[in-house]
Amino acid sequence: MSSFTHAGVSKLDGEFKVRFANDAMRTKVLIKNGHTDIDIVELKHAMTKEDAVAFLISIDFDNGNKVVRAALEAEVAKRTEKSTAANKQPKKTKEAKKPKAPAKKSTPSLDAIQARAKATKTVPKNIATKAEVTAMLAQAEDAPF
Repeated sequence: MSSFTHAGVSKLDGEFKVRFANDAMRTKVLIKNGHTDIDIVELKHAMTKEDAVAFLISIDFDNGNKVVRAALEAEVAKRTEKSTAANKQPKKTKEAKKPKAPAKKSTPSLDAIQARAKATKTVPKNIATKAEVTAMLAQAEDAPF
Protein backbone atom coordinates (compact mmCIF):
# COMPACT_ATOMS: atom_id res chain seq x y z
CA MET A 1 0.00 0.00 0.00
CA SER A 2 1.36 3.41 -0.90
CA SER A 3 1.91 6.13 1.63
CA PHE A 4 2.14 9.87 1.12
CA THR A 5 3.72 12.76 3.02
CA HIS A 6 1.59 15.59 1.55
CA ALA A 7 -2.14 15.88 0.91
CA GLY A 8 -4.64 18.57 0.05
CA VAL A 9 -6.97 19.79 -2.68
CA SER A 10 -6.84 21.57 -6.00
CA LYS A 11 -9.44 22.82 -8.46
CA LEU A 12 -9.41 21.71 -12.08
CA ASP A 13 -12.18 22.64 -14.51
CA GLY A 14 -14.24 24.09 -11.65
CA GLU A 15 -14.13 20.92 -9.55
CA PHE A 16 -12.16 20.37 -6.34
CA LYS A 17 -10.39 17.04 -5.90
CA VAL A 18 -8.16 15.63 -3.20
CA ARG A 19 -4.49 15.35 -4.18
CA PHE A 20 -1.73 13.22 -2.66
CA ALA A 21 2.04 13.64 -3.04
CA ASN A 22 5.39 12.78 -1.55
CA ASP A 23 6.90 16.20 -2.19
CA ALA A 24 5.78 19.81 -1.93
CA MET A 25 7.04 20.30 -5.50
CA ARG A 26 3.86 18.58 -6.68
CA THR A 27 2.24 22.01 -6.66
CA LYS A 28 4.42 23.06 -9.61
CA VAL A 29 3.12 20.13 -11.64
CA LEU A 30 -0.46 20.96 -10.71
CA ILE A 31 0.01 24.61 -11.70
CA LYS A 32 1.60 23.56 -14.99
CA ASN A 33 -1.43 21.38 -15.72
CA GLY A 34 -3.94 24.18 -15.11
CA HIS A 35 -4.98 23.55 -11.50
CA THR A 36 -6.01 26.50 -9.33
CA ASP A 37 -6.84 26.98 -5.64
CA ILE A 38 -4.09 24.53 -4.69
CA ASP A 39 -3.83 23.86 -0.96
CA ILE A 40 -1.48 21.03 -0.02
CA VAL A 41 -0.14 20.48 3.50
CA GLU A 42 2.63 18.31 4.87
CA LEU A 43 1.31 15.41 6.92
CA LYS A 44 2.70 14.57 10.38
CA HIS A 45 4.04 11.27 9.01
CA ALA A 46 3.60 9.15 5.89
CA MET A 47 -0.02 8.04 5.57
CA THR A 48 -2.20 6.00 3.24
CA LYS A 49 -4.78 7.88 1.19
CA GLU A 50 -7.56 6.84 3.56
CA ASP A 51 -5.60 7.98 6.62
CA ALA A 52 -4.59 11.25 4.93
CA VAL A 53 -8.21 12.14 4.11
CA ALA A 54 -9.29 11.26 7.65
CA PHE A 55 -6.48 13.47 8.99
CA LEU A 56 -7.50 16.40 6.74
CA ILE A 57 -11.09 16.12 7.98
CA SER A 58 -9.94 15.88 11.62
CA ILE A 59 -7.91 19.11 11.41
CA ASP A 60 -10.83 20.99 9.80
CA PHE A 61 -8.78 21.43 6.62
CA ASP A 62 -11.73 22.88 4.72
CA ASN A 63 -12.04 25.91 7.08
CA GLY A 64 -15.79 25.98 6.50
CA ASN A 65 -15.51 25.85 2.70
CA LYS A 66 -18.42 23.58 1.74
CA VAL A 67 -16.99 22.75 -1.70
CA VAL A 68 -13.67 21.58 -0.24
CA ARG A 69 -15.53 19.63 2.44
CA ALA A 70 -17.63 17.95 -0.27
CA ALA A 71 -14.46 16.95 -2.11
CA LEU A 72 -13.03 15.40 1.06
CA GLU A 73 -16.26 13.53 1.76
CA ALA A 74 -16.45 12.34 -1.87
CA GLU A 75 -12.94 10.93 -1.49
CA VAL A 76 -13.99 9.11 1.69
CA ALA A 77 -17.03 7.67 -0.13
CA LYS A 78 -14.88 6.63 -3.07
CA ARG A 79 -12.38 4.86 -0.80
CA THR A 80 -15.18 3.19 1.18
CA GLU A 81 -16.83 1.90 -2.01
CA LYS A 82 -13.54 0.45 -3.25
CA SER A 83 -12.79 -1.36 0.01
CA THR A 84 -16.38 -2.65 0.30
CA ALA A 85 -16.39 -3.88 -3.29
CA ALA A 86 -13.02 -5.56 -2.83
CA ASN A 87 -14.26 -7.37 0.29
CA LYS A 88 -17.48 -8.60 -1.36
CA GLN A 89 -15.96 -10.00 -4.54
CA PRO A 90 -14.33 -13.41 -4.27
CA LYS A 91 -10.73 -13.43 -5.30
CA LYS A 92 -10.11 -14.80 -8.75
CA THR A 93 -7.58 -17.53 -9.11
CA LYS A 94 -5.01 -16.97 -11.77
CA GLU A 95 -4.80 -19.50 -14.52
CA ALA A 96 -1.40 -20.77 -15.45
CA LYS A 97 -0.17 -19.15 -18.62
CA LYS A 98 0.79 -21.37 -21.50
CA PRO A 99 4.40 -21.00 -22.56
CA LYS A 100 4.85 -19.23 -25.85
CA ALA A 101 6.40 -21.05 -28.76
CA PRO A 102 9.94 -19.85 -29.47
CA ALA A 103 10.13 -17.33 -32.28
CA LYS A 104 11.63 -18.56 -35.49
CA LYS A 105 14.89 -16.89 -36.36
CA SER A 106 15.32 -16.03 -39.96
CA THR A 107 18.70 -15.35 -41.48
CA PRO A 108 18.78 -12.16 -43.52
CA SER A 109 20.06 -12.31 -47.07
CA LEU A 110 23.33 -10.70 -48.07
CA ASP A 111 21.43 -8.22 -50.24
CA ALA A 112 19.30 -7.12 -47.25
CA ILE A 113 22.40 -6.60 -45.10
CA GLN A 114 24.14 -4.57 -47.79
CA ALA A 115 21.03 -2.44 -48.39
CA ARG A 116 20.73 -1.69 -44.65
CA ALA A 117 24.42 -0.74 -44.43
CA LYS A 118 24.13 1.52 -47.47
CA ALA A 119 21.03 3.22 -46.01
CA THR A 120 22.80 4.05 -42.75
CA LYS A 121 25.91 5.47 -44.44
CA THR A 122 24.16 8.15 -46.47
CA VAL A 123 24.99 11.66 -45.31
CA PRO A 124 22.21 14.25 -45.23
CA LYS A 125 22.71 17.16 -47.64
CA ASN A 126 22.12 19.87 -45.02
CA ILE A 127 25.25 19.12 -42.97
CA ALA A 128 27.74 21.99 -42.73
CA THR A 129 31.49 21.35 -42.88
CA LYS A 130 33.79 22.34 -40.04
CA ALA A 131 35.11 25.27 -42.11
CA GLU A 132 31.55 26.52 -42.77
CA VAL A 133 30.67 26.34 -39.06
CA THR A 134 33.86 28.23 -38.15
CA ALA A 135 33.05 30.94 -40.73
CA MET A 136 29.48 31.28 -39.39
CA LEU A 137 30.74 31.60 -35.81
CA ALA A 138 33.26 34.27 -36.84
CA GLN A 139 30.46 36.31 -38.45
CA ALA A 140 28.10 35.96 -35.46
CA GLU A 141 27.95 38.74 -32.88
CA ASP A 142 28.90 38.12 -29.30
CA ALA A 143 25.96 38.03 -26.91
CA PRO A 144 25.80 41.01 -24.52
CA PHE A 145 26.16 38.93 -21.35
